[in-house]
Amino acid sequence: MINPYDDTYFMKRAFQEAEAAYKKGEIPIGAVIVINNQIIARTHNLTETLNDVTAHAEMQAITAAANYLGGKYLIDCTLYVTIEPCQMCAGALAWSQISKIVYGARDEQRGCIAMETKLHPKTKMIGGVMAEEASQLLKRFFIEKRNLN
Repeated sequence: MINPYDDTYFMKRAFQEAEAAYKKGEIPIGAVIVINNQIIARTHNLTETLNDVTAHAEMQAITAAANYLGGKYLIDCTLYVTIEPCQMCAGALAWSQISKIVYGARDEQRGCIAMETKLHPKTKMIGGVMAEEASQLLKRFFIEKRNLN
């Protein structure tokens, strides 16, 4: 039997969140957290809306998922995020003990890989799922921002 709930399926849901952020004038990064093929958190960047530098999509998702589960650990959960997590988000993900992180495009300068941020030893990380789409949305956003200023 074919499982329709693969990494691309859930990354498309995270991409929908990135598009929602884009429409609000937020940096277009979206995230969903999944357990047993069920989305338990769907969020996007809210740093401008909340005037909060910590309101990244991943941070919002961690909080929503923990509230849903009734505990602070995200064991057996997978985060799907359109851009590689930054150092702050990766640190929070490490503390949450999330089992898997799937990201779209790399952040070559500020991402957790370039910053050599340690994740929880049991956390698996996979990149490149819908990377081109995520990268293009982010580039379009910043081109438009520069042209407005």
